[in-house]
Amino acid sequence: MLGVYNTLGHEKCESCLLFRGETALGNTFRAVLCFLGLAYCFLGLSAITARFFRSMENVVNHTREVVEIDPCTHAKIIRHEKVWNYTIVDISLLAFGTSFPQISLATIDAIGNMGNLYAGGLGPGTLVGSAAFDLFPIHAVCVVVPKAGELKKITDIGVWLVELFWSFWAYIWLYIILEVWTPNVITLWEALLTVLQYGLLLASAYAQDKRWPYISLPISRGERPEEWVPEETACYNEEYGEYFEITHDDEENKGVVDIFSIHSKNQNDPMYVRVPQTADAAETSDSENEMLEETHLLTLWKQQFADALTLESKESAKLSNIFLRVAKICWQMLLLPWRLLFAFVPPCQIVHGWVSFICSLLFISGIAYIVTKLTDVISYVTGINAYVIAFTALASGTSWPDLVASKIAAERQLTADSAIANIICSNSVNIYVGIGVPWLIDTLYNFVAYREPLRINNANGLSFSLIVFFCTSVGCITVLVFRRLVFGAELGGPRLWAWITCVYFMLLWIIFVVVSSLKVSGII
Repeated sequence: MLGVYNTLGHEKCESCLLFRGETALGNTFRAVLCFLGLAYCFLGLSAITARFFRSMENVVNHTREVVEIDPCTHAKIIRHEKVWNYTIVDISLLAFGTSFPQISLATIDAIGNMGNLYAGGLGPGTLVGSAAFDLFPIHAVCVVVPKAGELKKITDIGVWLVELFWSFWAYIWLYIILEVWTPNVITLWEALLTVLQYGLLLASAYAQDKRWPYISLPISRGERPEEWVPEETACYNEEYGEYFEITHDDEENKGVVDIFSIHSKNQNDPMYVRVPQTADAAETSDSENEMLEETHLLTLWKQQFADALTLESKESAKLSNIFLRVAKICWQMLLLPWRLLFAFVPPCQIVHGWVSFICSLLFISGIAYIVTKLTDVISYVTGINAYVIAFTALASGTSWPDLVASKIAAERQLTADSAIANIICSNSVNIYVGIGVPWLIDTLYNFVAYREPLRINNANGLSFSLIVFFCTSVGCITVLVFRRLVFGAELGGPRLWAWITCVYFMLLWIIFVVVSSLKVSGII
């Protein structure tokens, strides 16, 4: 087993990642380049995150017509209701989407490991480390985000308890299949059962949300506010006869906050400025409407490239501090290659956002593939154990979408439901999908090709990390429950106690990272 580090330059990695003759640069220089490349890939993930969230907004805001008959007048009443249930959105689209960098990284690692009787450690290590990052640092951020004295609590305790149960059970289950049933080995049936439990999570959470008798907890739902998202305004485009929503937020986060508009029940927000369509627009033919729509989409697509090439926004141009303006321009130049690349993602107005949603996931998978290659080189040239890199750098970098989504939800929503649900559900998705699918791929291949199960390298170290995570997570949830009993809410509250809670959660994360890294490195 490799230690935490070896002397840089002691041994050269003979594999080339970028160009021929790369090995002549020396291990130290190559390690620095790879770490810089890793950081730049994480910038790419943050750049695609905003576009990914905007496409998800269009997906979750899709509505359908429901025709009802008035019992008195027998007249037809047409109303529009959202297709997606908000609990299912939190568990599936939101949790799965924000965890997709880790899931794609683990899947790519598993595909590259096919034919090997031993599973790679990069994927599982990243997903367990990401779970710890989600639970501790993201909770720490969410606790202090609300304004001083502002309290935000979970209104649907029943759904949260169901999600919390499946989150804890995910890690108990992982420990059972690693250490109890078939120690150090994953069979095809264990991998399949791991994946199927994600379906049980969806079904049980939906049953709890709908309060189905006999299979849901007898816990009443708290009072939900009419508006879960902040006030917005809508502008009318006279040329195309359409409404466009404008949020009072910065460019980076405007796509994130709109996801949570699915929780809004009030469709007649007085803060929306409604301008009626003209008679000419109402009388246009279907063919003219289709032509206008196609022209509009092409215009939007062209605008994406124009925005990608814009280095200075109107807001930054108004800054009086020249140094701050130059710093913003330099930052935009650094992001320019990513922004230009992601401008090829089709506008999120196509097919209710599904095309943009899928294309964004493909770009995230491409970045994850580069990250796996860079991590392999870093692990070799520095001697740092792959699990240690996964627990720290990869887990933190790939969990950026989780952090952004939960932070904005805690900041903008009136309750803590989505912010905390995204954290808890992302942890479940990490195990049931992020680890289950890669292991299912490898176990199925090994079963067909060799009639052999999948062996886990350093399973004891991974199992030990699960125990440490379980113990620290109990400490985290206990504090959340204590805050609910004392302050009446999980997030916010008195500023001093919010920061004390924040520091406590960060200490739990440091304990997990340090102890787990020492164990997998063979030091303890």
